[in-house]
Amino acid sequence: MLPNLDMKMAELLDADFSLCGVFSRMGLNYGVADASVEEVCRRQGVDPETFLLICRVYASDNFRPDAAALEKADAKEIVNYLSRSHSYYMEVALQSLEDGLRRVVQTTDERSRGIIRKFFTDYKEELARHFEYEEQNVFPYLETGVSANFKVDEFEDTHESVEEKLEDLKNLLIKYMPEGSDQKAAAWTMQQLLMLGGDIQKHIILEDAILAPKLRPKARERLEAKFEAAATESDLLTAREKEILVCVAKGMLNKEIADLCNLSIHTVISHRKNITRKTGIKTVAGLTVYALLNNLIDMNSIE
Repeated sequence: MLPNLDMKMAELLDADFSLCGVFSRMGLNYGVADASVEEVCRRQGVDPETFLLICRVYASDNFRPDAAALEKADAKEIVNYLSRSHSYYMEVALQSLEDGLRRVVQTTDERSRGIIRKFFTDYKEELARHFEYEEQNVFPYLETGVSANFKVDEFEDTHESVEEKLEDLKNLLIKYMPEGSDQKAAAWTMQQLLMLGGDIQKHIILEDAILAPKLRPKARERLEAKFEAAATESDLLTAREKEILVCVAKGMLNKEIADLCNLSIHTVISHRKNITRKTGIKTVAGLTVYALLNNLIDMNSIE
């Protein structure tokens, strides 16, 4: 049974301990007595629909919100939750995991210690970069519709999975534990690793199932308005769109363009739709002529 607003908050947390993390990162406090989910949220100044939506993602591996649920969710509450999650991962969960790993390898040889430590340090740096991008570009856009470096069509390309290295670390501990390692510390560390991995997996689902859908309609509307207001005859296309157009004029397929420009096929298709919308030209032959007339290519490029 999925969580609902009429459930008692105490029963909700008791039924699924993973929701305790959601509870605290939403800024809620314990001491809920027998109050319902909705009552606790409203009393403590948290949007109940957003809390419920996030809880449902955590409670079910297969849950995906419908349009109505997304519409009810508050963008600011989502940003607050994801930001607090970032802080928890970097300042609490990863610190505990690092302390555990240090104990695991402290009795092993120096080379093994160095390898494990470097692997973990690289992972922390990768995760920090991922979070920094979201906090500086994606979150401001979700709240205000403005962010200097955010492009909605590139969001899925930059939103890489951060689960793989944790999975690798788990396999390293299970299968390739250095000789002489502390087994008690290893057992404790594995528990921390599994809990962190599960939480990050839900975090990624939240971004895919809630954050991205809420971004997309707003971002497209804003970008289209911007293009319609700012486009001129002399500079109708963006630099990226001109790059894509040149590739199209040269007869390249979407996959070839994606590989050359280091983009996803989805992003290439989106750019091509924008090019067609802006120029009013639909065929490859017509776009080739457009590129020639605007000196984006020369005849030698298409012979």
